[in-house]
Amino acid sequence: MRRGRFAPTPSGKMHLGNARTALIAWLHMRAAGGEFVLRMEDIDTERARAKWAELALLDLRWLGLDWDEGPDVGGPYAPYTQSERLERYEDALHKLEAAGALYPCYCSRADILGAASAPHGLGSEGPAYAGTCRHLSPAERADKARSKDPSLRFALPEGRDVTFVDGIAGPQVFPAGSGGDFVVRRADGLHSYQLSVVVDDADMRITDVLRGYDLLDSTPRQIWLDEALGLPVPEFLHVPLLNGSDGKRLAKRHGGIAISSFRERGTPPERLVGWLAHVSGLIDRPEAISAAELIGHFDLSRIPREAVVVDVPDI
Repeated sequence: MRRGRFAPTPSGKMHLGNARTALIAWLHMRAAGGEFVLRMEDIDTERARAKWAELALLDLRWLGLDWDEGPDVGGPYAPYTQSERLERYEDALHKLEAAGALYPCYCSRADILGAASAPHGLGSEGPAYAGTCRHLSPAERADKARSKDPSLRFALPEGRDVTFVDGIAGPQVFPAGSGGDFVVRRADGLHSYQLSVVVDDADMRITDVLRGYDLLDSTPRQIWLDEALGLPVPEFLHVPLLNGSDGKRLAKRHGGIAISSFRERGTPPERLVGWLAHVSGLIDRPEAISAAELIGHFDLSRIPREAVVVDVPDI
């Protein structure tokens, strides 16, 4: 049985880009006769808010999307909220530590930015981590630990390229060492996105990870973690983003993109779903249509392979 998911971060109101990804992920599973899971990625307690999580559920249901398992309906792989799954992430860390795949890092952000020889990181990141703390002696680590709590970094396998075929973006190659050793637990104890999402997807038996193109560069790190933890690697599919008329990723600065704003001013959900389907290449014009009616129109090959420039719909 194929299983997909949508995993929003409740750090603000759901917007057009989030909703488009949710719609495509939902259609991908419904058209395949698979199961759809909703997971709330609220692990960043500094940004996540319960009110935004509740609003996300309301917005998704208003759009006509449903889920077989999730924080409000339960399921066999509960809990579906990351803040309730911290023990699972600690278990994974213990397994990685036992395998010698982690090491403590005492470097500050300023230290990393100041490493002139460090190669550039993945995606929009700054310099890749140069491995400064990877080869510290026990005595050197003990000395640094007296003044600073360390983060934990995953040591990338030596000489291990990552190659995979993305279901939308096509063949991908990430050379060994891409992005440098990465943090799996911050110095303040917060588990990283990379670790939590790998554990969650495995625990919830996710076979298809469909998400935004901005997360494509996270994929090699998640594959490395899957392999280190002995977990199955899901199929990855990354949807190109929606950009505003200024060519930049659609965001709050473009105004009027929150799903709740359309709902509150009385926009029929079918009109917004039709617009989302149109900019996703699933229908030829932005006509009113329900999410359920789109299942028969779904064809992954019609999803654009490049970012789509849009104006915020006046509907």
